[in-house]
Amino acid sequence: MRLPILDKLEKQLMDSKKELDVDIPKALKIATAMGDLSENAEYKSAKERQMFLESRISQLQKRIGDITSIDVERIPKDRSGLGSALLLKHVESGEEREYFLVFPEEVDPDTGKLSMASPVGRTLAGKMEGDEVEVPIEGEQQSFEVIQLKTIHQENG
Repeated sequence: MRLPILDKLEKQLMDSKKELDVDIPKALKIATAMGDLSENAEYKSAKERQMFLESRISQLQKRIGDITSIDVERIPKDRSGLGSALLLKHVESGEEREYFLVFPEEVDPDTGKLSMASPVGRTLAGKMEGDEVEVPIEGEQQSFEVIQLKTIHQENG
């Protein structure tokens, strides 16, 4: 099973490598042609960008390696974990909210995409349909019932 986050990270890696291998050498050549490098802002800027890209490429390669080493089959099929979608119903108001447990690169609280390391993410991890959970929202604990759970296996498989 291929995780969708890998496509995003691999595209960022390819874009960064292209910039490092194509765009930066052009910028350095142009800056070098301007003469004195000791006071050349364009040269300094291109060298700084080059160092940033080298570091970013290394980080992306490590992150891709970390993600590809995850054994998706070890993620529970009967309870929430990485890649799960949970539909919660507020016990008092009946309001429904949907949360997704995602990789840190995908976090977007406005759309309910939470890291498993976040306070709400930690609360939701390991839950099953029918479980009641106390979710910390706006500084107070609120009670919800898990009314629907889709695991990464159902989402992608």
